[in-house]
Amino acid sequence: MSNPDPTSTVETAYAERLQRLSHRGGLLRRIIDPQRPYRWNLRRLEPGLVLDIGCGIGRNLKHLDGNGVGVDHNADCVAACRADGLTAYVTDEFDSSTDAVHGKYDSLLFAHVLEHMTSNDADALLQRYLPYLKRGGKVIIITPQERGQASDETHVMFVDEQVMRRMADRLQMQVISIRSFPFTRIVGRLFTYNETVAVLTPAVVKPARR
Repeated sequence: MSNPDPTSTVETAYAERLQRLSHRGGLLRRIIDPQRPYRWNLRRLEPGLVLDIGCGIGRNLKHLDGNGVGVDHNADCVAACRADGLTAYVTDEFDSSTDAVHGKYDSLLFAHVLEHMTSNDADALLQRYLPYLKRGGKVIIITPQERGQASDETHVMFVDEQVMRRMADRLQMQVISIRSFPFTRIVGRLFTYNETVAVLTPAVVKPARR
């Protein structure tokens, strides 16, 4: 049997790692609830019904009280979501599911996803799922900053504000906001869990005048 690739996000080992991290800290973690500010930050964006692409083991779906559908290429992550009562699909399953309806979702969420791929692959991923977004809907992108980027060997591309703005230009999207959370941008060099949070929306292309 070959050893699993530690840089792959599709392996069972990656899902197991996410599970371990989610339980690290035991009783203290339950008392302090380190996810509280991130849950608040996601909810304040008022995402509505969410299609969570790269949903992992369902952390953000839980933050949204299950008001959404998850998609992930890791079957073990999807199984963990379903075990928690969340709606989630492996990528190919979603395409043929009753939840794969164009224009259904108020927001598309890409949380800690794009840093795992190249720029071209990230563009292709967004383009693949944009048809499922309602007209005027939001695309929410969350990525780690320097310390977080260096903390995971599965990370490929560093996605900061400049990269997000270039992506928005390429995909003809408007930038609504890009913020650092929970602390100012400079803290991201030291704090693993400082994030860049962007909200984009597809640009409305006006028909040419005749």
